[in-house]
Amino acid sequence: MNANVAAERRSRPRRRTLPPEVRTDDLMTSAAALFIAKGIEATTIDEIVARAGVAKGTFYHYFATKTDVVLALRERFSQDFLSRVNEAIEACPAKDFPARLSGWVHGAVQAYLANFKLHDVVFHDFSHSRRQSREKDVVIAQLVALLEAGQAAGVWTMPDARMTALILFDGMHGVVDDAIAREIRDPQPLCDILLELFSRMLSAGGSFLPKAAG
Repeated sequence: MNANVAAERRSRPRRRTLPPEVRTDDLMTSAAALFIAKGIEATTIDEIVARAGVAKGTFYHYFATKTDVVLALRERFSQDFLSRVNEAIEACPAKDFPARLSGWVHGAVQAYLANFKLHDVVFHDFSHSRRQSREKDVVIAQLVALLEAGQAAGVWTMPDARMTALILFDGMHGVVDDAIAREIRDPQPLCDILLELFSRMLSAGGSFLPKAAG
């Protein structure tokens, strides 16, 4: 080999081999931006790889279809939600359950407001034929654990922790959805009203059902 050619090759910057998790993250981030801007159906794999700066074969090395990317984005959304909420909960004293519930509310509202555009895209096809999803189950499980711990400590009472968690989560979800529709982005007023309602419900200490006639 000519010495000049060899020197030239050595002087060229070598293409970095990125770890698989970085490659997949780049592809998912690129897909998310395109899905939000154009919609899933209108986005092509060619556009995803072009935005990520990788070859098309790289996409198929990690994902078989666009649907696989959507599922991966759902997983990432849920994990990010869990992480943000857990951080807010754990910032509160371990035995102060009202404060930890407040942490859950603030963490959940802020996480949802921060990522609602991605949420709307990747969960767009949820139907009543799929009344349960693994992503929602892990989020509900986090709240159930908090409610059960508070109940065990005698802080509040409820007939069923999972049903209560579903009411709290879906209530939060509905309030934030309404705020988004009304272009409200400040989380604090939403958190205040949710905490007021949730605290009253959990501290009622008795049944709202009428007593049976004697």
